[in-house]
Amino acid sequence: MSEKRLSLSPARFLSARRRHRSAGLVVLLFGLLAVGSAYAAFAPDNAVADNSPQSQQIEEGKKLFAVGCASCHGLNAEGGSNGEGKMAGPSLIGVGAAAVDFQVGTGRMPAMQTGSQVPRKTPSYTEAEIEALAAYVASLAPGPAVPGQESYDVSKATDEQIVRGGELFRTNCTACHNFAGRGGALPNGKYAPSLMGVSEKHIYEAMLTGPQQMPVFSDQVMTPQDKRDIIAYVKSLQEQKDPGGFGLGRLGPVSEGLWGWLVGIGLLVCVAVWIGAKGVKAKGAKAE
Repeated sequence: MSEKRLSLSPARFLSARRRHRSAGLVVLLFGLLAVGSAYAAFAPDNAVADNSPQSQQIEEGKKLFAVGCASCHGLNAEGGSNGEGKMAGPSLIGVGAAAVDFQVGTGRMPAMQTGSQVPRKTPSYTEAEIEALAAYVASLAPGPAVPGQESYDVSKATDEQIVRGGELFRTNCTACHNFAGRGGALPNGKYAPSLMGVSEKHIYEAMLTGPQQMPVFSDQVMTPQDKRDIIAYVKSLQEQKDPGGFGLGRLGPVSEGLWGWLVGIGLLVCVAVWIGAKGVKAKGAKAE
């Protein structure tokens, strides 16, 4: 009998015992062994990826986000409320690294207090910390990336490009920022900020991401070259001098006319009244 069993082929041996009550356990053990082997084969590659510089930067950004941003935007950047049913901070999933670089790089975020609009101020984070925050938010979902220097470098812009940028600026931007880029009022206590002192990088990011009330000028709406021409024009405005001494906000004849009437003519009227009063006193003194 034993010789007969030994003479069986492996296939017949397994076929004869496929209905054995331990067969399921054996199959399960073989399956676990196969899964474990596959995991051991792929685990080293994953471990290397997790220790890459980009992964470490994202992890650092996540820690910074949890401390400085999660109270308004949620622990996972999903957005948060102030406990009264009102939104404390919008979701940042999908806004991209460029939006974070602009908001944090201009000091608008983190906001000191809520209001109709968050003003520009001195940044609270270093360049390395801003890059880490941007990398973390970018890892959550696809969005506009931080532009490279070649995208906004206008150091070699020609006069023709500056003129063309001025035309684009007057068509798309002056309604809010005024023709001199000095900003202007908007409804409900909001305003378009002045572009004086704003870096080329942040101007490009603002057009790319549309912060606060500003519309988004994507590459499909406004080409990268159009954006560079506008930046070149804005830089020319920033470098422009005021030959008259005071720019008066460069708001045009209205501000200049008000200054002339209220200050210039006002002073002349005061001098005329003073001279008249002095003359009356002098005549009265002679009469006595």
